[in-house]
Amino acid sequence: MAASLKGEVLRSFKRLHRVRQSVFKGDSFALNATRDKINEEFKKNKHVKAVESIQELVKLSISVEEELRTRVVQAKEKEPGIYELQLRPDIRYDKNAPFVSGAPSSSDTTQTTGCCQQQQQKKSDKTSPS
Repeated sequence: MAASLKGEVLRSFKRLHRVRQSVFKGDSFALNATRDKINEEFKKNKHVKAVESIQELVKLSISVEEELRTRVVQAKEKEPGIYELQLRPDIRYDKNAPFVSGAPSSSDTTQTTGCCQQQQQKKSDKTSPS
């Protein structure tokens, strides 16, 4: 393996560990589990010699690092049923589905369909001229 490629692998390994420490700060269980998983994956692919395969693995590690850094949030239960999110400045916010109080669980498909139909009806009522 070329020295530059070896350095790239080492940098991706270190970046994953740095982001893990940032994302799971204060959560020893998650810190240990992610440390073990990162180490396991790098050891599992230690034997790979093909440059293209190594480059693909480095790209994968970069995308995993990006996902962890921008998509994963930690929540702590402050009181029973009350959670506090630990948001970081680099979290990426996307448009989410609106919260519907009292919505049925996802395992109850017959009620879920009715719930979704009710939401669609509410949307169409809002957009329809009165």
